[in-house]
Amino acid sequence: MDPVVQSVSSSAGHTFSKGVLPGIRLLAGLGVEGDAHLGTTVQHRSRVAADPTQPNLRQVHLIHAELFDEVAGAGFSVGPGQLGENVTTRGVDLLALSAGTVLRFGDRAGVQITGLRNPCLQIDGFREGLLKQVVHRGEDGAVVLRAGVMGIVLTSGPVEPGMPIHVQVPEGPHVPLERV
Repeated sequence: MDPVVQSVSSSAGHTFSKGVLPGIRLLAGLGVEGDAHLGTTVQHRSRVAADPTQPNLRQVHLIHAELFDEVAGAGFSVGPGQLGENVTTRGVDLLALSAGTVLRFGDRAGVQITGLRNPCLQIDGFREGLLKQVVHRGEDGAVVLRAGVMGIVLTSGPVEPGMPIHVQVPEGPHVPLERV
């Protein structure tokens, strides 16, 4: 399957889940128009409290719909926007991307992947036990984060369900994603 946008979501308030919309607009250097996390500096409450001058590397949150399929197998019903993502994708392994990968939506909007989402306890507040599905230890003992990726907006433009996603891998060696 070719990579595609399955759903888009946004919330003007600092809510855990975001409402599903027919479309969103990405604004270069800022994030999702009208979203609480829009800005050049950090907007996540815990990060603002620590240092409000940090650059906002979490302007856009993306999750692969395949994660919802996986957790459904463990008895958890989760849909687009419910884990706070702005863009739900299908057909691209977001977690395996190299840092700096650019995702183009249609022929205009572009997001550069900055790292992994660091899931928090709010996930268990949404669905008890779900946090263990999206954070666990690998066979080597390392923490595995599966709650999506974060990015910054490089190019403004609309993003709508059904749009193709073009993956532009950066030159050079693969750089594994780290939490941001």
